[in-house]
Amino acid sequence: MKNGNKAADVHSGDEDLFLRIDGSRPLSPAAAAAVNAVCDSAEDRNGRGRVIVQVSGAPAGGWADDLTVAQVSKWERALRRLERLPATTLAVADGDCGGIALDALLATDYRIATAAVRLCVPVGDGATWPGMALYRLAQHGSGAAAVRRAVLFGTPIDASDALALHLVDELADNLDDALANAALRAGAVPGAELAIRRQLMLDAASTSFEEALGVHLAACDRVLRRASTAVAS
Repeated sequence: MKNGNKAADVHSGDEDLFLRIDGSRPLSPAAAAAVNAVCDSAEDRNGRGRVIVQVSGAPAGGWADDLTVAQVSKWERALRRLERLPATTLAVADGDCGGIALDALLATDYRIATAAVRLCVPVGDGATWPGMALYRLAQHGSGAAAVRRAVLFGTPIDASDALALHLVDELADNLDDALANAALRAGAVPGAELAIRRQLMLDAASTSFEEALGVHLAACDRVLRRASTAVAS
């Protein structure tokens, strides 16, 4: 899953869109542009097909030397867009996965990894990188020892801990077969409807029952109206 000299690359299949992220490469405007490009294509498809994000690689020392806050902001906004797509996002990860690869992995709906995977928070200038990967890791398990060690000290999270903490959904020897099975399961929910349920789930952690009720009732109303229309036709 290496990408040569590219930090990120996009291509299309018959049904799916593919985004390759090389975490050994530094964060760059081109990486943000690649994520935005796959989001553009997914949105144009109106929820048809899936986005497959292939990630691997972790950065070496000095990877953030030439970064600016503006570049980081563009990257984080691109990831947030990926996280909210009206399409299912599936990730496959192999080997060390850090930097922009870890960022992209944690922004997907369903994550498949090999037993060799290690989730690596980059360390530079004597401290871990304080990007939004830390936020997403903490959302999954701020009390977990493996997450705490990763966030504070940059200790890699191995495959078994990543699975136990639900940072990945499954470990597989054959990524192609696992991806095909996951794609079949994901195909049961249209992309636009999936995006609504994803947002309801994400908001639940920070929204009271009373605040959430109206949004959930509106979503239920859309389902009932759609079902009624289908019966009438």
